[in-house]
Amino acid sequence: MAASSNCSTGILLIVALLSLSSISTSHAARGLLQLPNLPTIPSLPQPTMPQLPNIPNLPATLPPLPSVTSLPTLPTANSPLPSLPTLPSVPKMTLPPMPANPLPNMPSLPKIPTIPTLSPPPSN
Repeated sequence: MAASSNCSTGILLIVALLSLSSISTSHAARGLLQLPNLPTIPSLPQPTMPQLPNIPNLPATLPPLPSVTSLPTLPTANSPLPSLPTLPSVPKMTLPPMPANPLPNMPSLPKIPTIPTLSPPPSN
């Protein structure tokens, strides 16, 4: 019950603050609209811009493109691929032999005493 009361009080407080802030904003806007006529700002003289340099002319004739005969030929889909180099042979890996006697038994972990828990009686 107390939580809902605090929640509604908080929402009411936020609504009141928003209402007051909008009132003060509208009063400020009205005050700005009711200012007397302000003097006009005199226009500034236009600065003179220096002339841009001339762009040099490009040559009218372009150098010739390379001819098709001077370009290297690309391999076609039917041309054979080069063979891969042969790799050196690697010796086979072998595991060492297993010991004749069996592995020793690992000691078991010590038992940690447990704390009995109280459970409620079963309900009928």
